[in-house]
Amino acid sequence: MLVSQFIPFVTVLALPYTCLGDLIRVQNPDLQLPGDALVHREAVKEIFLKSYAAYHAAAFGHDDLDPVSNTSSDGRNGWGASIVDAMSTMKIMGLDDLFAEAVDFAGKIDFSRSQTADTVSVFETTIRYLGGLLSAFELGGKNDTLLVQKAAELANKMAFAWRDKTQLIPFGFLDFTANTPTIATSNIAEAGSLVLEWSTMTKYSGNATYTQLTEGALKHIATLPAPLPGLAAQGIDPSSGEFVGSSITWGGGSDSYFEYLIKHARLSNTDDNVFADTWATAVDSTIKILFRTSTVGDHLYTGDTDSSKRVRHVGSHLACFTGGNWMLGGKMLRNDTIVNYGLALNDACWNTYASTATGIGPEAFAYISSDGNFTGGSAPTPAQQAFYSLHGFYITSSVYILRPEVLESNFYAWRVTGDQKYQHRTAH
Repeated sequence: MLVSQFIPFVTVLALPYTCLGDLIRVQNPDLQLPGDALVHREAVKEIFLKSYAAYHAAAFGHDDLDPVSNTSSDGRNGWGASIVDAMSTMKIMGLDDLFAEAVDFAGKIDFSRSQTADTVSVFETTIRYLGGLLSAFELGGKNDTLLVQKAAELANKMAFAWRDKTQLIPFGFLDFTANTPTIATSNIAEAGSLVLEWSTMTKYSGNATYTQLTEGALKHIATLPAPLPGLAAQGIDPSSGEFVGSSITWGGGSDSYFEYLIKHARLSNTDDNVFADTWATAVDSTIKILFRTSTVGDHLYTGDTDSSKRVRHVGSHLACFTGGNWMLGGKMLRNDTIVNYGLALNDACWNTYASTATGIGPEAFAYISSDGNFTGGSAPTPAQQAFYSLHGFYITSSVYILRPEVLESNFYAWRVTGDQKYQHRTAH
């Protein structure tokens, strides 16, 4: 079922959003670049050029370069994810020749089917391909209209994740050949993190259904009865539209749902306060119920809850987006308390980087607070306990898969405060 076949069932208003206002300043007006900023900028550019040259030589047209074997792999349906994902970076860096080559490649992608045997993730395809195409169109001066055409082709295929106009929550995966979804439960991050890209698709196509589908999903999650005020359960069933279980986390499976609530309120300028209000309620509940402070170092963390609402003393790299998100939302709501909590959350996450031999933080960690160390899993080993006694957290998964959240939150901290220590953290 193509987007054009849907009957609109959500009214989207394009009125000034009075709660947030248009004159809110997030960035510190006295922001100054540190003296070595240009040196670091050139170093980052060289890193990109070296990495992309290796990809170009051994894997161009495929999704990924496998650097050890110097071969290619296709984990995102074989549509050239590295190229589409990198287009905005190329334009920002002024790499116009590479950008032109990437635009030419993107214009020839066959989105009618997956180039691999894999099903298509609606969430991953939205944030990487749809977002990549549309951001490249905007950063390129809105000249390459073929990028919008390709984005529409892709979104029209992904619209089959909604089987009919009565279904509010999309299924997470699709067979692009048969245009049929995989009937399975999903989570609020996958279902509730589509609207920024899809509403931008509406902006450039004139087709309101893109927004109606994805804003409808986001609003449905926000208005379901939640286990704690504002804090939606992690799991959700697209068939029934109801939550699955009652576990709560700001980490994986939920993270970007909370992120998109406040960003959609700002980007859309909607006068429907449900998005900003739900985000603010989630923050308030987190402060009152989920906050935990480590007994070593006094680091501030957001705990998870299990199905019995017992707080789990766990953290993750994914959940470290909260620092930046709270700074942004706090500024938008003119609430310095939220901003300051965001700064504290960011410092705790940075500590997971500063405490390791590599200077890179772990995928998952745990901690001990005044109410104990319940994680829902195993108790810390003697080695983990010893590490905790020095650093205020212990590592439960030591892998690093190029997650951006900690550096992103430090970027927000620098922009919001003007304190150059945050810029230096990310550069060094």
